[in-house]
Amino acid sequence: MAKQQQKAIDPRHYDVIVAPHITEKTTLLSEQNAVVFKVAKKASKPEIKAAVEAIFDVSVVGVNTIVQKGKTKRWKGAPYFRQDMKKAIVTLKDGQSIDVTEGAN
Repeated sequence: MAKQQQKAIDPRHYDVIVAPHITEKTTLLSEQNAVVFKVAKKASKPEIKAAVEAIFDVSVVGVNTIVQKGKTKRWKGAPYFRQDMKKAIVTLKDGQSIDVTEGAN
């Protein structure tokens, strides 16, 4: 049997996708063929789409982005700030899925 030839992935794609965002709400979104990722703050929707398609070998229908502003928190009376976080809701073509619990191929 011949080995499948895997195309090279641009290392810049790994700078765009930071991590999967796993919560109760995002697991409910998986029923609608959507996956949520934490992405770089300066990443655009076309960059996110290209990165997801290249890394996970799926076809993306749409990308929606959200910027979650960091909260002010207190620890032992001293205030500190959580960083802002950009999230991308990536909608996949019907019949395709990404298992974010196992990682990239």
